[in-house]
Amino acid sequence: MKRQISFGQALATVVGSVIGAGVFFKIGTITAQTGSTSMTLFVWILAGIISIASGLTISEIAASLKINGAIKYLDYTYGRVWGFLFGWAQMIVYFPAQIGALSSIFGVQFVSLFGIKARYSNLIAILLVLFLLGINLIGTKFSSKMQSVITILKIIPIALIIIWGLFNPAQIPAPIIPLTVGTGHSFPTAISQGLLSALFAFEGWIVVTNLANEVKNPEKDLSRAIILGLSAITLIYVLINYTFMTVLPIDQLTNNNNAAFQASMKLFGQFGGKLVTVGILISVYGAVNAFMLTGMRTPYILAQDNLLPFSNKIGKANIHTGVPVVGAFIVDAIAIVMILLGNFTVLTDMLVFVMWTFNTMLSVAVIILRKREPELKRPFKVPWYPIIPIISVIGGIFIVVSTIINQFVLSIIGIGLTLLGLPIYYYMQKKNN
Repeated sequence: MKRQISFGQALATVVGSVIGAGVFFKIGTITAQTGSTSMTLFVWILAGIISIASGLTISEIAASLKINGAIKYLDYTYGRVWGFLFGWAQMIVYFPAQIGALSSIFGVQFVSLFGIKARYSNLIAILLVLFLLGINLIGTKFSSKMQSVITILKIIPIALIIIWGLFNPAQIPAPIIPLTVGTGHSFPTAISQGLLSALFAFEGWIVVTNLANEVKNPEKDLSRAIILGLSAITLIYVLINYTFMTVLPIDQLTNNNNAAFQASMKLFGQFGGKLVTVGILISVYGAVNAFMLTGMRTPYILAQDNLLPFSNKIGKANIHTGVPVVGAFIVDAIAIVMILLGNFTVLTDMLVFVMWTFNTMLSVAVIILRKREPELKRPFKVPWYPIIPIISVIGGIFIVVSTIINQFVLSIIGIGLTLLGLPIYYYMQKKNN
């Protein structure tokens, strides 16, 4: 593959992958889980701190190892089976669930905005997947440039909501101290469940490592894109959620999937609210495109090592566009099945649980490699070592353990789908030998 992705395009992919539906649609879930404005805001800040710590930590590996993506980082540190399981989980759970869940939200908001019957929302979602598949098949360079444009466009409605909200003379009090939970909520449960929900809105940054072989200067640009992107995203999320809580009272936010639309209507009036909703649709569109751009490369990376059946087909990229065509069809076909099955919340919670299991392993990998290979050239070193990696590891363990305790069935399904890859791995190993 050609090195054709600039720092700006890599940064746009990070921001574009992360900022999508979560910032607009998770506020209702989180306020229901916390019951207070102070705990809601604290959960967003905590999710940002853990994500930045994880980004800083994994950036050291991304800059040090001249290999393509987090799959290879796990291969290098723990052995091939762990890299395969991570790639397998990305291929059948993470990317299809992201694409499916976000496309479903796009469909629901689209039919609501334009007064179309609700039963057509899934059709709109599937058409979006097929349309973006066609765009991405044109070529990496074209789709990544389009991602840069979409990222700029999606910041516009967010900026409008934040600026108008912060200077809104009719602000509702949204106390951020003392740190409390609502009546009937327990402190540990509010933090654990709220954090799991908030982290969905931060999901996506690690997928930029799949583009390592296509970034012009990966040693510097990859880590810079991850760190700057996550820092900006955390600030945006805290400000926009604070704005929502100063526009709508918490009882109107709780379990409200239309909070962003209703807040926009209050701030800008009916026409302005609809205009901002169009901006939200663009934001979700950009997130779907970013996950498609990076997701199609997961089957390709696995097939390059002959770890999937029909690897000779899956592991090929189009000679003219550099696009792994079969990988794109695999991920998008599973996404369409998930759209038809439905359930946004279950999909998002499961993908957060599965991905943070591997993210935690990647954070531990930095500590392992520091001891195992002290002479390894490290163009970027995680600052305040080992404090930052420890924050990342503790945060990841907390997320995984609290999910197992609070959502046992969901965690078992996530683990089961991941372990389904083991028979395929050992079959391919035997076949290769």
